[in-house]
Amino acid sequence: MPKVVVATRKSELALAQCRMFVRALQAQHPDLEVEELHVVTTGDRIVDRPLTEVGGKGLFLKEIEEALLDGAADFAVHSMKDVPPDLHPDLCIACVPEREDPRDVLISQHGEKLAELPAGATLGTSSLRRALQLTRARPDLTVVPLRGNVGTRIRKCREGAVQATVLARAGLVRLGLAHEASEVLAPEQCLPAVGQGCLAIEARKSDEELGARLRSLQDPVAAVVASVERAVLGAVEGDCRTPVAAYAEKVGDELRLRALLANPDGTRLRTQEAAIAFATEAASLASWAHELGLRLKNA
Repeated sequence: MPKVVVATRKSELALAQCRMFVRALQAQHPDLEVEELHVVTTGDRIVDRPLTEVGGKGLFLKEIEEALLDGAADFAVHSMKDVPPDLHPDLCIACVPEREDPRDVLISQHGEKLAELPAGATLGTSSLRRALQLTRARPDLTVVPLRGNVGTRIRKCREGAVQATVLARAGLVRLGLAHEASEVLAPEQCLPAVGQGCLAIEARKSDEELGARLRSLQDPVAAVVASVERAVLGAVEGDCRTPVAAYAEKVGDELRLRALLANPDGTRLRTQEAAIAFATEAASLASWAHELGLRLKNA
């Protein structure tokens, strides 16, 4: 296998995540030459409208998956939270590396924490999940749509376009910008998105040699927690219009799972949580998480 091609979006964060993984891969497999293919996705091109209006997070994958299917690329590095529960039947998530901190952070114009923001402050986010949870704690906040890459959203906040915004801490850490956070939000304040902090390394199912190399970087805990969170997402049939969150963590010998769901307008907010032995076999874990998701959906 003299050379392989990795597909990635062109954003600063996407490139940082891709190159971080490739460095780790080449450290394990020094003979492997990796070339980057930069892909502009539909989600990247449409920046003037919320994702809820144009089809959701799957729009960040479509063109990348096409490159995998037609052989222009051999594997791809995604943020797990951008990957829908159902993949193309010829593709698979070949590797889930070690998870970065899954929590959200608040970034405010003057460094205030959530409780310290002035009454009526503008909170810039296009995430229904984040907006719903943070306005439960601060119903006086005014939520306004805010899209863009990490740097753009931080800049707009610092310049006063909004008084605060919310980002995933994992992205800040990977960009060396963790110091920008005004407050790290505990899961009890803002339950993270499904798969947040995880990377998804996608490849063709048929490429067994490359798949084996990619799996050498699999983190067993990250793979399990991502799988059960995604099982919840699949059970509730969540999409970009659905305020949904799921967070699994290994605590001692247990796997603990918390999930949240609401209607798109923020009504009927409900939660579920459960625990199971972490050593439970994968198929049983998936069924357990799916059942929790169904309870959540029907509550």
